[in-house]
This record gives sequence, C-alpha cells and structure tokens, in this order.
Amino acid sequence: MMEKLLRIIGAAWAAKKIGGGKCGCIGTIFVFIIIYWLLGYVFELI
Repeated sequence: MMEKLLRIIGAAWAAKKIGGGKCGCIGTIFVFIIIYWLLGYVFELI
C-alpha cells in the first residue's frame, strides 16, 4: 500500500516538473504514466 502511494506521489511530482507548462495536459499525463510504470519496476527490484 505504501509503495503505491510513493509511486503516485513520485510520478506526479516528476510529471509536474517535466511536463508542467511545456507539454500541456496530455504530455503531463503521458509522463506520469511512464514514470509510474518505471517506479513500479524499480520497487520490484528492491
């Protein structure tokens, strides 16, 4: 449960930093999905 919360917060923060303003709403959502998926992969390795 805590892993998912950390994944969501981390992905949202990174998507806002990377996609905020430059890419628009669709770009931010796309970045969020990619980072959320990558964080899931990282948490499986730990």
